[in-house]
Amino acid sequence: MSNVRPKLVVTGSSGLIGSALVRHFDGRGWSVFGIDNNMRADFFGPKGDTRWNQHLLESQCSNFRHCEIDIRDRGGVERLICEIRPDFVAHAAAQPSHDLAATRPFDDFDVNAGGTLNLLEACRKHCPEAPFAFMSTNKVYGDGPNRLPLLELETRYDYADGHFADGIREDFPVDQSMHSLFGASKLAADVMVQEYGRYFGMPTCVLRGGCLTGPSHSGVELHGFISYLVKVNLEGERYRVFGYRGKQVRDNIHSEDVARFIECFFERPRVAEVYNIGGGRHNSCSILEAFDAVSSLSGRAMQWEYIEENRKGDHICYISDLSKMRTHYPSWDIQKSLEDIYVEIVRAWYERLSAV
Repeated sequence: MSNVRPKLVVTGSSGLIGSALVRHFDGRGWSVFGIDNNMRADFFGPKGDTRWNQHLLESQCSNFRHCEIDIRDRGGVERLICEIRPDFVAHAAAQPSHDLAATRPFDDFDVNAGGTLNLLEACRKHCPEAPFAFMSTNKVYGDGPNRLPLLELETRYDYADGHFADGIREDFPVDQSMHSLFGASKLAADVMVQEYGRYFGMPTCVLRGGCLTGPSHSGVELHGFISYLVKVNLEGERYRVFGYRGKQVRDNIHSEDVARFIECFFERPRVAEVYNIGGGRHNSCSILEAFDAVSSLSGRAMQWEYIEENRKGDHICYISDLSKMRTHYPSWDIQKSLEDIYVEIVRAWYERLSAV
């Protein structure tokens, strides 16, 4: 039996999903190469800085190598992929904010669409057999889900049509809707990842994430719902709710559950597959419900203000239907409950804020 370690390239390795992947596969003895240049700090300022996470990975993960590369650097990406010849690739790097994309459209598209194409083409040239998992977003569906009949309940919205009781499926239309520029750039990348599978036969997988979360998130107002909400609560600051009376619903999935699914895909790869990956109905919450849950853990009342205008292209109610994932990979399921997520993020922010 071969003692050669599998080689994995992870982009966005200092971010939430990237760092979860580094830890997950480092723990399995794989050689993990992380591509990250702390672009999140450029996008969001010092509060978005992820160097702290990079340094933790370097100190705690024995099989990890950090690679300071911008995925927009086509030549740099190709040289690294050619050097490593990875057995697996997980692409989690992105510009992740609706609002920021509108102010920096070229940066948004160059990172999300151009960076993805750079990786795909480098892999096609140097390791076309390597399973390629791409973190897309539910924003590829634009505001189409908002046109579904909805019920307004006391603390949340919900689907009125029983056809959507389990959430949004992968065949939901992606066209003829407002996506935000971020959603459009991610959709371009999403379709390109599928096309490299269909056209070239590469084992590619698109994961359309709901709210991806966990204790390693550097949450800011423009990105990182629960993480940012917890930080605001613990610091006694004021949270701004944009529209829908705070009843907008998101399904939340822990970064470790994402990493576990990607391992399942690596073990049994498919070609040009698409999955909606989120917390599903059991891990869904509204902003108002999250306020109550976090306040009960911290003992601090949530300070917040309401802004009538919602964010453009924002979802009123979004829950991922996980049926396809569970059918294709029956050994996988959600392991981290919503309560687990709240507890871990509150604990992590206590530790980070006390260390400042």
